[in-house]
Amino acid sequence: MSGRGKGGKAKTAGKSKTRSSRAGLQFPVGRLHRMLRKGNYAER
Repeated sequence: MSGRGKGGKAKTAGKSKTRSSRAGLQFPVGRLHRMLRKGNYAER
């Protein structure tokens, strides 16, 4: 599953389809969402 030329606005240069590219963001969601959960900014 390489996100190379697969449309979308994701700015992933030859990288795999990460959660960040899925959401159309430009930062590592996996790492962020782990930090958020650790600092419990997101109350879920």
